[in-house]
Amino acid sequence: MDVFVLEGWIYLAVFFLLLVIKIFAFANSLLYSAESYVAADRRNKTTWCAVLGVALLLQLAQLVLPLPLFFSIINFGMTIAALVYLADVRPALAGLRRR
Repeated sequence: MDVFVLEGWIYLAVFFLLLVIKIFAFANSLLYSAESYVAADRRNKTTWCAVLGVALLLQLAQLVLPLPLFFSIINFGMTIAALVYLADVRPALAGLRRR
């Protein structure tokens, strides 16, 4: 197997993994009420939904358009935002429901 073919498959796998993460984070952010975000002492629901929605749109745009490096760097930041949501905000919101 050629090294470049293997690199392409790895890139494709990472791309779709990040797409699934961003879809899950965005969909999950829509499930909680705006009051839950305030009660969990996190940014408001509008902010998180906007950030995660832009993250998802940028990931989908990479599927269709050849974006320049600038958008790849922004997409990397948006990936970090989605991971922060899943690691910090989501558990705080879920903890409110258990009480």
